[in-house]
Amino acid sequence: MNIILMGKRHGKSRVLPINTPVTIGLVMIVSAFAGSAAWLGYSFADAKPATQQAVVSSPVVSEWQARIQDQRSELDRVNEKTLQQVDALTLRLGEIQGRLLRLDALGQRFVESGLVGSEEFNFDQPAAVGGPEGAMDSEPYSTPELSKMIEQLDTRLADREQQLRLLDSLMSRKKIEDDRFVAGRPITWGWLSSRYGYRSDPFNGRRTWHDGVDLAGKDGSDIIAVAAGVVTYASDRHGYGNLVEVDHGDGLVTRYGHCKLIKVKTGDVVEKGEVLALMGSTGRSTGPHVHFEVLRNGKSQNPEEYIQRASR
Repeated sequence: MNIILMGKRHGKSRVLPINTPVTIGLVMIVSAFAGSAAWLGYSFADAKPATQQAVVSSPVVSEWQARIQDQRSELDRVNEKTLQQVDALTLRLGEIQGRLLRLDALGQRFVESGLVGSEEFNFDQPAAVGGPEGAMDSEPYSTPELSKMIEQLDTRLADREQQLRLLDSLMSRKKIEDDRFVAGRPITWGWLSSRYGYRSDPFNGRRTWHDGVDLAGKDGSDIIAVAAGVVTYASDRHGYGNLVEVDHGDGLVTRYGHCKLIKVKTGDVVEKGEVLALMGSTGRSTGPHVHFEVLRNGKSQNPEEYIQRASR
């Protein structure tokens, strides 16, 4: 058996017999080298997983893993806080919407009352706004900016609510005062049949004092309140027949006598122009009429001065 050695130049080769000392030495060297290489290869292969395990469990990786976990926890806290802020802003917006609805209703009352022109303010439609687009790109509001805007809107709403409540109070007070203002005739149709002051008594002809005026009309026609007030008497009274008495406040009281039928009762709150009774001839009377009196602090006043007043 021979060993063939190939040369680099010209493809020349040499043949060495395997039983020579040189050949045996060469074989031993090659075998030793191959064995060493195999041993190193297996050793490296066995050592590689341990190296990887050491890398995985190194302090640097553990530190980064801890940082990532902290960032995840912080992100969860930020998300939860953001959701809470959104919920809070939603509640605030709901409250503001409710307040705006009340303000719209109050404004509509002003329109219906004539205090505000319906041509100028239409509370059923949103306010008209507009303008050219800005040169810069638009961007959404941040949560702090939106919260600040809501706070400013809330402050402005509170100021407007206070002003409108004051205006509504003044308006209501004025309406009450206008309604309580005694003026006009207590009948819808009829004529003055007897004045206030001294007159000849219709039954005995003597000169007597007449505390009111008589307004004659059709039997059963309406007798109305000359102002808003509270009914303090609604029954029969000597000389007056069926009598209705209304207190208008500030010491003013009106009386309506000789009624055919009373249509209110004591304690009723009546409005200006409301029907109190029907005209008749009960009590000391010669025919269908209403005896109308005006008293201030218990003292009789001339009803004609109130009848001739211009209504507010």
